[in-house]
Amino acid sequence: MADTTPSPVLIAGQWRQAKVVKTFQADNPATGQKLPALFPVSDWSDIDEALTAAAEAFEAMLDMPGTKLAEFLRAYADKLDARAHEIATTASEETGYPVKPRLQEVELVRTIDQLRQAAACALDPSWRLPVIDRKTNICSVLEPIGPTAVFGPNNFPLAFNGIAGGDFAAAVAAGNPVLAKAHSSHPATCRLLARCAHEAAVATGMPPGTVQLIYGMKREDGTRMVSDPRLGAAAFTGSRTAGMSLKHAADAVGKPIYLEMSSVNPVVILPGALAERAEEVVTELTTSALMGTGQFCTNPGLVFLVEGQATEGFLKALAEKYAASPCGTLLSKGTMTGLDEGIQTIVKAGASVVTGAKPADRAGYAWSNTLLRVTGEQFVKNPVALQTEAFGNATLAVVVKNTGELAKALRHCEGNLTGCIYSAKDGRDDEHYPAVAKVLRTRVGRLLNDKMPTGVAVSPAMNHGGPFPATGHPHFTSVGLPASMRRFTRLACYDNVRPHRLPAVLRDTVANKG
Repeated sequence: MADTTPSPVLIAGQWRQAKVVKTFQADNPATGQKLPALFPVSDWSDIDEALTAAAEAFEAMLDMPGTKLAEFLRAYADKLDARAHEIATTASEETGYPVKPRLQEVELVRTIDQLRQAAACALDPSWRLPVIDRKTNICSVLEPIGPTAVFGPNNFPLAFNGIAGGDFAAAVAAGNPVLAKAHSSHPATCRLLARCAHEAAVATGMPPGTVQLIYGMKREDGTRMVSDPRLGAAAFTGSRTAGMSLKHAADAVGKPIYLEMSSVNPVVILPGALAERAEEVVTELTTSALMGTGQFCTNPGLVFLVEGQATEGFLKALAEKYAASPCGTLLSKGTMTGLDEGIQTIVKAGASVVTGAKPADRAGYAWSNTLLRVTGEQFVKNPVALQTEAFGNATLAVVVKNTGELAKALRHCEGNLTGCIYSAKDGRDDEHYPAVAKVLRTRVGRLLNDKMPTGVAVSPAMNHGGPFPATGHPHFTSVGLPASMRRFTRLACYDNVRPHRLPAVLRDTVANKG
């Protein structure tokens, strides 16, 4: 039975009832049944009030020392740690992911670590790249950009959550307040995270509008929000359709928006690798492609192979593995519908079904593990449709005639987050590797060798970005601190400004350089 009163929103440091347009409930995807909690879709007046509160918080935070930002981020991390089981259990109900190890022992641990890494970066202002030109008496430095709207995705309810994930941590560590839009698939999880964030903000004396949460808004209000003059920037992780709608609105008024949208993450398996360790690669691909029911932005959805007896044996073994592996739970009914539509588009474009391509015979939202195949010639003829993202447990194998056709096919690949090349360890593929890598590396943000792309380490060297349409801008990453923090800054220049009037980071740089 549904609750009768919608959950309150967090605006200007207060939990209060929303100005409700309508209400919604999340589903339990493992059963397909609605969960009882009721959540509001807010009227524009809620968003307007939140933007004003964020603008006021930004003024208070503009010259806030890194020690203060770090104190809040660490306090928030501690509160998440203290409520780990409750958070993981709530997220499990709304996503179908297991409490352990996926949520409590992996994703929440990563979320907490990101917050603590962001706190450490806030303490070291070198990431702001201060520059002093004594000859001209001109200084420059990266400064906070302003209130930041963060839209989290459905597939990572914790580590990419709008009120707790990587974009949130980076924006706050850079000195900006965050207005988070909850995902409709896991609103109760967002609410619980926001409670922890709010408690940490109060305990550390942060301005009231530092962290705010709205559960839902009309589509036109979302585009209005990202183009509002009070907003400094926005970050979005999700579908290409929704991301491009927000991008058009933000671009129209020159507002920065950082998008992570769709990626099929091509994996190239060269002939020598198949001859050397086909069984091993089958296992690695199956594990990666079906992990989390394929609902990872780095899921290997497109595999290139050179035709031959070894390739046929590989595809046969892969199909058997897919068919024998359990079908995981998809995140929502919409995810299942989108997967079905994506597979249909790929099949209509010329692909044949090797296994799967139908709903799973079980309760809840589930789809049979799906393997499709197409020739290299067909891929070159219809590359756009054949790169449709079938978000979930589905993989398309492209079988080319030779390495020459392989390079030709790769030139038709869109921008992706990752690209991977498997080659023989004994060097027999080395003559083909340079030509393949030369094409692939320009189309991906992260190039891997002999390793599936699913894992995204929170490392200063990580690039979780890539050419369009994987992201909205190839220069930025959403994972890896402090690089991800620079998205939420602007370059500020001070010309002939007296030293004592400069921002602290520039004063310190001047003093240290004597």
